[in-house]
Amino acid sequence: MITRREFLQASLATSMLWGASGIGNWSRLAAQQALSQDKLLEFDDFGNVTLIHITDIHAQMRPIWFREPEWNIGVGAAQGQPPHVVGKEFLQMFQIAPQSPEAYALTYEDFSALGREYGKMGGLDRVATVVAAIRAARPEALLLDGGDTWHGSMTSFLTKGQDMVNAMNLLGVEAMTSHWEWTYGADRVREIVENDLQFPFLGANIFDAEWDEPAFEPYQMFERGGVQVAVIGQAFPYMPIANPRWMFPEYSFGIREERMQEMVDEVRAKGADLVVCLSHNGFDVDRKMVSRVQGIDVILTGHTHDAVPEPVVIGETILIASGSNGKFVSRVDLDVRDGRMMGFRHKLIPIFADVITPDPEMAALIEAERAPFKAQLEEEIGTTESLLYRRGNFQGTWDDLICDAIRSERDAQIALSPGVRWGPSLLPGDAITREDIHNVTSMTYGQCYRTEMTGEVIKTILEDVADNIFNTDPYYQQGGDMVRVGGIGFTCDVAKPIGSRISEMVLTDTGATVDAASSYTVAGWASVNEGTEGPQIWDVIEAHVKKLGTVRVAPSDTVRVTGL
Repeated sequence: MITRREFLQASLATSMLWGASGIGNWSRLAAQQALSQDKLLEFDDFGNVTLIHITDIHAQMRPIWFREPEWNIGVGAAQGQPPHVVGKEFLQMFQIAPQSPEAYALTYEDFSALGREYGKMGGLDRVATVVAAIRAARPEALLLDGGDTWHGSMTSFLTKGQDMVNAMNLLGVEAMTSHWEWTYGADRVREIVENDLQFPFLGANIFDAEWDEPAFEPYQMFERGGVQVAVIGQAFPYMPIANPRWMFPEYSFGIREERMQEMVDEVRAKGADLVVCLSHNGFDVDRKMVSRVQGIDVILTGHTHDAVPEPVVIGETILIASGSNGKFVSRVDLDVRDGRMMGFRHKLIPIFADVITPDPEMAALIEAERAPFKAQLEEEIGTTESLLYRRGNFQGTWDDLICDAIRSERDAQIALSPGVRWGPSLLPGDAITREDIHNVTSMTYGQCYRTEMTGEVIKTILEDVADNIFNTDPYYQQGGDMVRVGGIGFTCDVAKPIGSRISEMVLTDTGATVDAASSYTVAGWASVNEGTEGPQIWDVIEAHVKKLGTVRVAPSDTVRVTGL
């Protein structure tokens, strides 16, 4: 039976909004050593509407390793609140047994050892099996995709996202929103939406930049279980800041909370009994937005890759965070009566690849999409003796390797690498294939530049990125994780205001202080500037790994964090 945790957050007529989550079941599975597909999918049907949520798959069609963050710092009102809890504190908060399947899936603790025990996670053929099982129990279940779907792998790069479009069509997605999809350029997005996509591409906050008019469908109405369900799409609001503006100059984005309120009011006037926001804002932005926009019942949140095993309740709204890379599928059953959400039951379903039987049709599609590139994808470039991972506010060993490669191959004193959240892990002893390198670098603006910067400019860059993460107002948190660095160390005081967080900048090769007026050779990649020149980052890394043969990377200790 599913463990219940009642949320008495709001009085609704004569009832209470109450919920139950499936978190306790995983711990019992571990204790019983009974991890099976049937147990993973076990769910007590509830209410009259079922939502299925996937998000931030980043084109990972096959099972992967993905280590959750060791650092996820919350500031302001979010400090110490989910999702800004990691490791042992996370396990304690959600009453998860150490060494259990859920501990492996949801935290970084003992990742390599538990990975060997429990296996890889994800795989769209396994996701397809889970979706089909939910639909067998609830034929009218509504499958929604939170975006960051068409981007993040070698095959998605080579097909301009077509492989993932084909997979999502087969999966039966019924609506999506967007973020990295736009880095294929506006023409390619329109081509897919108009010709290939078999479901709505929603973005209430996407406007025509010249005419300041809505440019895409803001919402879609569905009738499920006798209930009118409105799904409002919220694309990533900071596209022109976090990604190259020149790739989609026709469009403007933004949070546009007034627009969101207008859409909620409009769908309610049209008879919506349940209002769902399919969002790519990021968790903290959604937490703030829902405190200011009235009438949203459910936010299916994305962008920040958080996997939270229970909904977070804000007033009368539940926030659902479903992780990334295909590791999880969220099922949410809702009791909707008289135009009100009266209660819910939720389960974050872990996609253990060795436990869930692949769906044959999806498995065949995946192999067909990979076939033209198979030899390139699977060529072994080297091996790793170290755990290679990305995620965490400041550091990841994949990023350390990337910075080492940039400094070596581009003859630079200092390397800068973007703090993007996507990119699977590799366990010690794994081969490093060309596909693995692309999984952490593949993008449409991957040129590796080399330039001169003063110490003052470098500090300004670090300060700007830090403010994107640690500004206490979530609406100003516009980036990913902190820019990764090689050849330089610094202290970051997360509690200080912009311009004052970064200090004690030194060159790690010599220990010399970085001088504001002096010039340094800097190389990096993922510049948002049009016309950036240089070799592709994946070629830079491949050349470096080939020279090494075997990769050994210890976690970097060049960044000191204070103010926690």
